[in-house]
Amino acid sequence: MVMRKNAVLELANDVLVPGWQQERQKLDRIDNWLRWTPEKVRVPTSADQEEKYLRDLAETPWLSLVVTTVAQQLVAELVRSAKSLNVDQLWEPWVRNRMPSRQRAIHRAALGYGYAYTTVLPGDSGAVIRGYSPRDMFAVYADPVEDEYPQYYLRVRGDHRFVVDEEAVHILGLEDGRLTYIEQRIHDVGVAPAIRYSNQIDLEGRTPGEVEPFIPAAQRINKTTFDRLLVQHHSSWKVRTATGLEDPKSDEENERRKLLLRQNDILTGGEGVDFGTLDETSPEGLIKAEEADIETLAAVSQTPAHALTGKMINLSADAITEARAMLDLKAGERKVGFGDSHCQTLRLASHIEGRENDANDFSLVIDWADLESRSMSQAADALGKMASMLGIPPEKLWDRIPGITPDVAKGWLDYKRENPSAEAQLANSLMAQSNGTDG
Repeated sequence: MVMRKNAVLELANDVLVPGWQQERQKLDRIDNWLRWTPEKVRVPTSADQEEKYLRDLAETPWLSLVVTTVAQQLVAELVRSAKSLNVDQLWEPWVRNRMPSRQRAIHRAALGYGYAYTTVLPGDSGAVIRGYSPRDMFAVYADPVEDEYPQYYLRVRGDHRFVVDEEAVHILGLEDGRLTYIEQRIHDVGVAPAIRYSNQIDLEGRTPGEVEPFIPAAQRINKTTFDRLLVQHHSSWKVRTATGLEDPKSDEENERRKLLLRQNDILTGGEGVDFGTLDETSPEGLIKAEEADIETLAAVSQTPAHALTGKMINLSADAITEARAMLDLKAGERKVGFGDSHCQTLRLASHIEGRENDANDFSLVIDWADLESRSMSQAADALGKMASMLGIPPEKLWDRIPGITPDVAKGWLDYKRENPSAEAQLANSLMAQSNGTDG
């Protein structure tokens, strides 16, 4: 039964909007670190403009790089089913909704904030799939761990609030700070059509991302960088000293003497005047401390150190492979979770489009693009051995070639069927003659 207007407004005012506002505060802090406006390094109230400028200069988007390093490993290429060889209809909503490119934003949001959403609703030409940041959407689950779909969710866009349950989309407006009911649109999906993408969900429903746990590590790096810039700005050259000079009679005269002194001037003094030198402060210790902080961030976030530092000097192929091992494990874990959510999205799209067999196909798995950096000759050698030594049909391995998408491999297979080799034509001819004789 469709909720009444008063019930929708009560749900929005008492549950959904307060919950969204509370969650938004936490997510906004994460967003600042994910983007490029992190919390400022604390400086004394007496700090001048130069020191505040150096503080701002010390900020580097380290945690954005942590997210990007993982997100670049995640590209869903195709869905496969153990029940059907032809998955074109299953995959069609994905392509029609431009998900090959839009999936990246969903992955980045889920990695950065800890979770993200897709919604699937009926449209004029089939299911409409859209991705949403958790900063703009708040879902309530009866059991946040076990439930596939929420009881209801709130989506925020400008001055409009969309409350969605298993029956309808309720559109609310904001006037003078109060919510007003505008209209409802029945969707008849049967569930609140939102799918959650979790970075790491535990048995208590908590979903930490790739930013919040590592904020202290990033803060240490920015603080160390700020300290180095202070040393570089104020103490990175020798200071000449003179004692026994006659003191200026006033501040104005002192400033005037400073203006008169130039870089190539030579000071001389009479009896009792001593000249000396104060050595510059070496930044070496701070540079090493910064490197140690970056290595700590790399270790706790399972990010290859060279991805954060850019240093690739004297690294063998085996060393690079070993350095990527932890990142590969991390990306593999995310593929399991995100792949399950992608399959759930496709099943719901199938349900909306009336393909109930596809909607009930729980054997679906996502094929991810092979983005490992290796030469074509290495891949060809490995795949060739799989075909010759394991007896796998070569055609089944074509889409495993790096850089070859399933669509390209399918085109090759279609071409081969339409243009058989001379040996295949001869075999087909002999088979036809044999069948004719037997008949």
